[in-house]
Amino acid sequence: MNANRNSKSTTVAVLGLGEMGSALAAALVDAGYPVTVWNRTPDKADALVARGALRAVAPEGAAGAAEVVIINVKGGAAARELLRTTGPALKGRTVIDLTDGSSDESRATGELASEHGAGYLHGQIMTIAPAIGSPDAVVFYSGSHDVFARNEAVLRVLGGRATHVSPDPGVSVLYGMAVHDIMWGLLNGFLHAAALLGAAGLPVGDFTKIAEPSLTALPSLFPMLAGEIDRAEFATPYGALRHHLPSLDDLLTESRTRGIDIELPTATRDLVAEALEAGHGHDSYARLVERFSRG
Repeated sequence: MNANRNSKSTTVAVLGLGEMGSALAAALVDAGYPVTVWNRTPDKADALVARGALRAVAPEGAAGAAEVVIINVKGGAAARELLRTTGPALKGRTVIDLTDGSSDESRATGELASEHGAGYLHGQIMTIAPAIGSPDAVVFYSGSHDVFARNEAVLRVLGGRATHVSPDPGVSVLYGMAVHDIMWGLLNGFLHAAALLGAAGLPVGDFTKIAEPSLTALPSLFPMLAGEIDRAEFATPYGALRHHLPSLDDLLTESRTRGIDIELPTATRDLVAEALEAGHGHDSYARLVERFSRG
């Protein structure tokens, strides 16, 4: 087996050819790697075979033909079933699991790969399928750093911003979930604001242009908040929680007046009010992490 995993002679198998799996395989084929593909529905491989990929009739055949085995299927249970099916064919290979699931599932898949004698990385893709292969596409990887380093050239074909985040296979999943968690919070806040502006007859596009400096500054607060959380030090001389409550009350009043749903800002007001009642009025907004930690 070729020990130089940074060479384009590295053979790769892609198991699972849904929207994302097909994009992964296509990026590797286009980059000049020898790629074998397999999917439960064989005709999903037709376009990739036309581009130069080899078709396997069974997953164990695909795995046996490759040094690096990429799995992208629906859910951790399906990924583990594939590993059981491929069994002995995985010995000495590297498994790159790019399947969504929980952190515990990724660890379980990693353990199964190890039982079959394979190296393992879990990757969390942070982009949509059309961006696969882009130098700006982000993928978080966790598991053995040695496995990451040996296969880094292949991984950077899939996404230029391939980053190893931890030896624990579950951490890449948690990083991905954290990004999505923040994304949904920001998007929901924006959509509530857009509904409020729309109810007042104000174009949302005009708002985003005028408010751009304030909006783009919001993510710059994250490192400061992260430092406060990691140190568990929340006292602040400015922008304390007690100053948030009047603004939240104003937002609720305006929303009610204009017939806008108040569930989202009400939940935020409840969080702030509870912290004030607990004596945290002079602390920063980061103090509310304790409320989420309690569940």
